Amino acid sequence: MAGQLTTLDAGFLQLEDTNPHVSLAIGGVAVLAGPPPEFSALLDTIGTRLLANPRATQVLRTHPLDLTAPEWADDPAFDLTHHVRRSALPNPGDDAALYAEVATIMERRLDRGRPLWECWVIEGLTEDRWALLIKVHHALADGISASNLLSGLCDDTDVASFATAIGAAKHPRARAGFRLPSLNPLDWIGDSLRFSAGAGKVALRVAGGAAELTAGLLHPAAPSALNGPVGDLRRYGSAVVKLRDVEETAHTLGTTVNDVALAAVTDSYRAALLRRGLKPRPDSLRTLVPVSVRAPDAMDVPDNRVSLMLPLLPVDVADPLQRLRAVHERLTAAKSSGQRQAGSMMLWASNLIPFPVTAWTVRLLSRLPQRSVVTVVTNVPGPRQPVTMMGHKVLRLLPIPPIAAGFRTGIAVFSYADELTFGLLVDFDAAPDVHELTTGIERGVQRLHRLAKAGGRSRRKGDLLLLSSG
Repeated sequence: MAGQLTTLDAGFLQLEDTNPHVSLAIGGVAVLAGPPPEFSALLDTIGTRLLANPRATQVLRTHPLDLTAPEWADDPAFDLTHHVRRSALPNPGDDAALYAEVATIMERRLDRGRPLWECWVIEGLTEDRWALLIKVHHALADGISASNLLSGLCDDTDVASFATAIGAAKHPRARAGFRLPSLNPLDWIGDSLRFSAGAGKVALRVAGGAAELTAGLLHPAAPSALNGPVGDLRRYGSAVVKLRDVEETAHTLGTTVNDVALAAVTDSYRAALLRRGLKPRPDSLRTLVPVSVRAPDAMDVPDNRVSLMLPLLPVDVADPLQRLRAVHERLTAAKSSGQRQAGSMMLWASNLIPFPVTAWTVRLLSRLPQRSVVTVVTNVPGPRQPVTMMGHKVLRLLPIPPIAAGFRTGIAVFSYADELTFGLLVDFDAAPDVHELTTGIERGVQRLHRLAKAGGRSRRKGDLLLLSSG
């Protein structure tokens, strides 16, 4: 499976090149019941399962002056032992020690002279546990395809995934004679030719979405320590909540699981601004929300297939219910405004421009100070049922997002079995309160769940019922 990188894939390389302190790798950690197998057995299993993906043994071939896009090529000197490594936690080997090790591993850049992935076996966890960390460059995979790499190590690769619930995967484009809009720009062109009346609406939506994205990128966020230059050290933390609580809250309050997750993130960031002595403002937390445009038949393709939205999360709203309502309304407005379609159209169109032009444009723009977007929150679907690896039960799956381009904090939200896990990677100096950020997210979910249960019992009119109708 050789081939050239898309503009988006190559853009992650160029973005990394602009800042020596940035590593644009993403990852995931599986916490497993122990003790771990012998390392030789681990090496054999990882080699058998992970190397089934062709990208695992391919390297990037670049061209002078970026005259053409980088391409994947087989690595004749591939050595599995360069990529599978061992680490042992210092005493006491608790979750805090695991998170510190994760941060240290993610600080270091992947060697571009080798295939762009690593697998770390982490031993010494308390409660008879061990961990397996998969680290891949963002140029190779987005969140869903990276999750599939991790799932490929599981004993049962046919476990149902929450990925079937994402918008691009769960809706066929035609159902009972009704044609749903596609996020593939080639489909829009075909639709426009066949249905001229709809072409104008599509064009207006894309134009409106493009205008909103441009305005969001040009409007600076309120100054805070949450955005600015990124250093070379990281901290990592996680928040874990019951998926059932989030689903019940969303159902009772008439929103979505993603709305509740983002409202909890907003709650935590509001508290962080207040701890720093800053007044939360309406423009304090513009957030990049990646949107998957991956079709069901491309779930296993190792590349990036995302668009984006840029909502302002309402950290200025003090009331939790009103804050959730504002998140729901803003996400609904962003979805209907054409931001996703505009982002997808722009990425598609960039692949038609000669690569030297896009490469140097991306490199130039990425060197400019980015002051509008404060953080990124990405939602990655995982297995619906508990899984095992090499006969060991996977107790927990932790996602690891990247940070770059003025984002000093990044959040990945991962659904696994009955848990929803928030993984936070933050700049070491800019966000020393990563523990407060994670506990703030857990507290935000719990608060909304309590309010939802209380409102469901009382059935009283007021903010709750107003929210349900919003």
